[in-house]
Amino acid sequence: MDHDQDCPGLLPEPPTAELQLACVLHALADPIRLRIVSELADAGGDELNCLAFELPVTKSTMTHHFRVLREAGLIRQHRRGTSKMNTLRAEDLAARFPGLLDAVLAAAGCPARH
Repeated sequence: MDHDQDCPGLLPEPPTAELQLACVLHALADPIRLRIVSELADAGGDELNCLAFELPVTKSTMTHHFRVLREAGLIRQHRRGTSKMNTLRAEDLAARFPGLLDAVLAAAGCPARH
């Protein structure tokens, strides 16, 4: 489901129909970004604040990783006050690339999603 890009606080992201496999795979190829996606998958659709992720990188590097994931269409971000909230676009990814996300997470040794 594509969300209205005019929604207050919603950061730009590609519509589902425009998700590109090469961009998604590039974003998932980085271990830090794969970890972020795995943690969001474990959250089961719940929003997570960027600060909820304990990543071994600087704040600016973390911002870069979240931007790459959002621009590739893997996550949805919106502002809530001074925080950026993140959700995995699992349904959008499944609609565009059926089974891809589960296959990548399984191959990476991430727990199975239900």
